[in-house]
Amino acid sequence: MSAEEPEAEDEGEDIRYFVRIGQTDLDGTKSVERSLSEMNGIGHRTARIIAQKADIDRRAVFGKLEDDEIDRIVELVESYADEVPDWMNNHQDHYFTGETTHEVGNDLNMTRRRDINRMKMVDSYKGTRHKRGQKVRGQRTKSTGRTEGTIGVNVEAIKEQQAEEAEAGEE
Repeated sequence: MSAEEPEAEDEGEDIRYFVRIGQTDLDGTKSVERSLSEMNGIGHRTARIIAQKADIDRRAVFGKLEDDEIDRIVELVESYADEVPDWMNNHQDHYFTGETTHEVGNDLNMTRRRDINRMKMVDSYKGTRHKRGQKVRGQRTKSTGRTEGTIGVNVEAIKEQQAEEAEAGEE
């Protein structure tokens, strides 16, 4: 047996270039942890916990996993809120039901949009800031976040004006 044979086996091995979880296509050429963290609502810590609970090496190539291993990961992503403490979930104490869930993919974007629209409708302070397009979380606004264009000295216009005056003075 030579050292070249295992490499030949790796090249012939099938790899899934895309792995579908929910409505999201994940890159099958990357590691499990990195691929999962590209999904909305799942960060590095959450991806590491999911790989650990699925009993899969987080550094394994995602597209080379067996079907049953991928199914375990999909199942854990969907039931992540039940597996971890409430403080690790990204949507705690829902406004109407009081439930704690972990939203992923497009559900996270829809939930965030719905929450912002509710704040706007009830005219809360945060909703008013969202309506005006201002900072919401207490950041400074005197010197940052300006959207109305340049405030202050326009150096280019001054230089052009001085050049025009110099030309007019020479004539």
